[in-house]
Amino acid sequence: MTAHRPTTATATAAGQEGDGPIVVVDDVRHSFGSGAQAVHALRGVSFEVRRGELTALRGRSGSGKTTLLNLVGGLDTPAAGRITLDGTDLASLDEAGLLALRRDRIGFVFQSFGLIPVLSAAENVGIPMRLRRVPAREREERARTLLALVGLADHAEQRPGELSGGQQQRVAVARALANDPDLIIADEPTGQLDLETGRSIMELLRAVVRGKGVTILVATHDPNLIELADRVVELRDGRIVTPGPDAAPPAGA
Repeated sequence: MTAHRPTTATATAAGQEGDGPIVVVDDVRHSFGSGAQAVHALRGVSFEVRRGELTALRGRSGSGKTTLLNLVGGLDTPAAGRITLDGTDLASLDEAGLLALRRDRIGFVFQSFGLIPVLSAAENVGIPMRLRRVPAREREERARTLLALVGLADHAEQRPGELSGGQQQRVAVARALANDPDLIIADEPTGQLDLETGRSIMELLRAVVRGKGVTILVATHDPNLIELADRVVELRDGRIVTPGPDAAPPAGA
């Protein structure tokens, strides 16, 4: 799979070559606590995620990556600013609307895999479809199809404890695809994996973008994985770093 040299994303991506953005983050601010003890996690963040691309959100621990992913995924509400998903302002949705959004249009992949230990790989993949009340036969067939897609066709009946870390994360990717989401949000999906296995997961995510037309926003601080992204957004101390459209990514960031 050919690696593409990433470019730093800016808030002026609209109008560039390719499809329009599916995610728009506009001057988003978020803090934890209040007064002198407040921690300002995001300080006026603006950027766009283009449709059908793998965008990497880069930054050291504490830079605001997870906070930003939670806001984009509708898991939290920003203190200020605006986030839209395919033209829908997340602030316009009530709790039921946000639940439907997360269920039907967004898939999540977590660093800790998030699989249910007592369920088989196929049953874990089927959970999002259960929430949509997909008939059992259709659910089972699709779960097996998705496991085949991520290279685990022969592991459908195994439980998470019987799988390697890389295999568990592949199950998590298959689960994220269960309801044909428009967007997959992945928070440090390779954080618990060795470099080789982590790279294989990133290559899988990239293949999903190419083969399924899904948009992926992935947070990572691993410079060895950044090269597999189509675009890079760098967070530093709660702000987007924009060194210029032709500048190389800062070493070691």
